[in-house]
Amino acid sequence: MQKWNFDNSYTALPEIFYTRQNPVPVSAPSLVICNDYLADFLGVPVCPEVFAGNAVPEGAKPIAQAYAGHQFGHFTMLGDGRAILLGEQITDTRECFDIQLKGSGRTPYSRGGDGRAALGPMLREYIVSEAMHALGIPTTRSLAVVTTGETVMREKNLPGAILTRVAASHIRGGTFEYACRFGTTEDVRALADYTIKRHFPDITDTKDKYLRMLSEVIKRQAALIAKWQLVGFIHGVMNTDNTAISGETIDYGPCAFMDDYHPDAVFSSIDTRGRYSYENQPKIAVWNLTRFAETLLPLIHDDANEAVRLAQEEIQKFLSLYNKYRIAGMRSKLGLYNEEPKDEILINNLLQLMQNHQADYTNTFRSLTLDDKNMDLFSAPDFSRWNERWRARLARQTKSNGEIQAFMKNHNPAVIPRNHRIEEALSAAENGDLSRVNKLLDILKNPYEYTLEQNEYANPPKPALCRYQTFCGT
Repeated sequence: MQKWNFDNSYTALPEIFYTRQNPVPVSAPSLVICNDYLADFLGVPVCPEVFAGNAVPEGAKPIAQAYAGHQFGHFTMLGDGRAILLGEQITDTRECFDIQLKGSGRTPYSRGGDGRAALGPMLREYIVSEAMHALGIPTTRSLAVVTTGETVMREKNLPGAILTRVAASHIRGGTFEYACRFGTTEDVRALADYTIKRHFPDITDTKDKYLRMLSEVIKRQAALIAKWQLVGFIHGVMNTDNTAISGETIDYGPCAFMDDYHPDAVFSSIDTRGRYSYENQPKIAVWNLTRFAETLLPLIHDDANEAVRLAQEEIQKFLSLYNKYRIAGMRSKLGLYNEEPKDEILINNLLQLMQNHQADYTNTFRSLTLDDKNMDLFSAPDFSRWNERWRARLARQTKSNGEIQAFMKNHNPAVIPRNHRIEEALSAAENGDLSRVNKLLDILKNPYEYTLEQNEYANPPKPALCRYQTFCGT
């Protein structure tokens, strides 16, 4: 039997961290899409009235969470300005997941906003977050989208909608920044102890648990950013409030996937200086983690200088960890089971060739996997020389061609959520046609299968669609 089984452990924190707030009811809720598999996994009923905020489930204690963050390098007071945390659903296997309504009305943290969301951005988050999950990348999940029967005004009137988001938690780097700036050291300690209990229970009783927590967060972020890079994902707004302590990807506003490989690729309309470009994502992660580490200094050691030294030692491990995960992932993408000293040179040379020839990132690896030479890149003399070196490298392994191809298929998606495909689907949905959204979700749910049906969706956009921009959708 599916039922809500809420814990509300976050409300045991000091009240500085949240405001009790019910979602604001809407006039005519209607279920647009529901993730039935996720609903079954969570053990929750499909109820449009709950997903719209018109009904509060038994046991829920809705709150808006307070947090801050560095947005494009500048500290800002934030908080759930258009989201309500209903509580934490406890599954039959005793796993704990936040259930949050996004677009559910004004809160004390709305800062003049209307607290609402439009259908297009909510469906975008649904599509991309579920695609990321299918790609094997830690992410928040999407349970449902409902329309509200109301309009929201952005550049024009748009159909209103609410997304039900599922997360390991919504604790952010910015949550710690908020506690550090507006609370006391004991408030930071309470948040840190809660976070350790929820996400890092193995270190609960260790002497240096706050330093260990910093180390674990760094490891998760290094692994996460490496996975983003390996599929050409650009988050677009890597503010500290979008750094989830759990290690999940959160907030799919101005995100996008690269088509042609360009290290400096930026899609977000608000990222005019390229702060959050593809190549900058690892460096920005270091910057964000440094801000997080600063909030923990009083907990790490009583001596301020020693606390800084210990924290710096951990932060300095990020780039080597990230590079280890990235190179390991790239080896897998190229069918390399073992390690050789010149592998990184081989990898970087390929990326440089892709950049020089404006080759599609995903399809280059797809074509290498399938030994498909139809891409223009494959006829270039400099690529032919690289290909000979790669083939010689593969020949030094003991695996058969079939084993290598199967291995590469498991690490190179046949399809990604192409930006132009998402826009086609969202445009149709805003006009009442959900068929393209459903078809796209079906194509993306098994990205490593290499089915004939996926071939059409592997095509990059036509040149006229390549100058793609994304927008926040707030």
